[in-house]
Amino acid sequence: MALFDQVNDDIKKAMLARDKVSLEALRGIKKEFLEAKTAKGANDQLSDETAIKILQKMVKQRKESAAIFTEQNRPELAEGELAEAAVIEKYLPAQMSDEELTAAIKEIIAEVGATSAKEMGKVMGVASKKLAGKAEGKAISDKVKSLLA
Repeated sequence: MALFDQVNDDIKKAMLARDKVSLEALRGIKKEFLEAKTAKGANDQLSDETAIKILQKMVKQRKESAAIFTEQNRPELAEGELAEAAVIEKYLPAQMSDEELTAAIKEIIAEVGATSAKEMGKVMGVASKKLAGKAEGKAISDKVKSLLA
């Protein structure tokens, strides 16, 4: 089942269960998906790859908002953002562990033939494409930096 259809089904389930947090997050996901489907050149289609990128962006936004709310001493708002992020993360593929990420990046470094931190751009280009959806961009970047240093 496509992610879009899965989200629609889960909205109905959340309504029946009167789960306000899930319902809010799911409606946000549906809104983003509909905007992507109706965007210029999308031909009313939404691939799962595009949907995953949208979901990752939404999780990142929620976590950043939660961090800001925490800094400003608003824990109740931060909790809401983190709860929504948790609901959205259910639709993302499982994230790589630290060991898996290290192994994958070492393999990419060998494949590209990078030897110094100056070649980080080459490695990041390949790593970003290969590991999209499996690890956060910041985690990939940090691991590449540490392995090339």
